[in-house]
Amino acid sequence: MTAKVALLIGSLRNGSFSRAVGRAIGELGAPGLELQESAIGDLPLYNPDLDGEAPPASWLRLRGEISKADAVLFVTPEYNRSVPAALKNALDVGSRPYGRSVWDGKPAAVVSISQGLLGGFGANHHLRQSFVFLNMPVLQQPEVYLSNVGTLFDESDKLANDNTRTFLGTFAGAFADWIARTKTVPAKTD
Repeated sequence: MTAKVALLIGSLRNGSFSRAVGRAIGELGAPGLELQESAIGDLPLYNPDLDGEAPPASWLRLRGEISKADAVLFVTPEYNRSVPAALKNALDVGSRPYGRSVWDGKPAAVVSISQGLLGGFGANHHLRQSFVFLNMPVLQQPEVYLSNVGTLFDESDKLANDNTRTFLGTFAGAFADWIARTKTVPAKTD
């Protein structure tokens, strides 16, 4: 069975390394994973005043995409030892209105990146804090903190590092297994 995975990219930059990593994970072709990016750059900042009878169309689009997904993969850089604002806003938009969170019960995984040596450790763990409240079971192992990400791709943004390719393939396989084990099964009705 193929799991439909919503891919959320924390960087809004054209040609971002986060997007290149997400694309590489999709291209590794882990059995059972179908990644589809859910755009977050067009989401207005969450404001409950806008969430009435006619919420912004981009909020409805994101909520619909996440609702239809079996799981969510977050690939993000670290900004100031935390999560980029656009990604945090996407979490807020999807978690509202209160009691109708589209994140509830969705299996998740996090890949964090940096051009430095820490691999986005702070962003990775800040996201995990939000998952506790959002009731998103998150893949614990293997953890993915990609450091020196600028050296992992060739000039056409293709993954050029064999060790990273192998590692991300192992991660993708573990994520597919995690989804199969944790995916919420709808209750039977009589």
